Amino acid sequence: MASRKVGVAMDFSGCSKSALIWALKNIVKDGDHLILVAVVKKHNEEGEMHLWEDSGSPLMPLEEFASSLGKYGIEQDAELLSLLQKEARQKELVVVFKVYWGDAREKICDAVVDLPLDCIVMGNRGLGTLKRAVLGSVSNYVVNNAPCPVTVVKLPADVIGHINKFGRNCERTHCHIYGHPSACRRSIPLLVLSSF
Repeated sequence: MASRKVGVAMDFSGCSKSALIWALKNIVKDGDHLILVAVVKKHNEEGEMHLWEDSGSPLMPLEEFASSLGKYGIEQDAELLSLLQKEARQKELVVVFKVYWGDAREKICDAVVDLPLDCIVMGNRGLGTLKRAVLGSVSNYVVNNAPCPVTVVKLPADVIGHINKFGRNCERTHCHIYGHPSACRRSIPLLVLSSF
């Protein structure tokens, strides 16, 4: 049986990390190709990235991408890279990254066609109705325009509520995404926090 090309759209937010972890548990099988697609906003810098502006970067193996994250304007996430290395060893996956520049909606759909992907998994930012109407929904656009199956992974409602209340960098959000026990002090009612 031929290996599949499973894509995961990554912006390295909590939602996209949660989608990656979900894909690793539920979709990716032994021997598959896992292709992480990152889209970075356009910049005016000249140089190497300017050459790949239309077609995206070359496919980069996990080890090469891990050592050159800063070059692409992406913050390093050691825990995520460690998880990918572990899963690649256990499931004998081929893990590669591809970076695009521009509008995430269009570039994710371009990646589906260019690579070509058998399916793509992405997170949902959990925008409210008004923000979604003004900003547009990347996941909605991809679901309606990508020529392959698209899975949108939503964070649980309690985690989205927590993010909206305390921000995306809260420890509880981090713990939920990576499966650690929740240790967020902010999950204590605000009335109790005010007495500290």
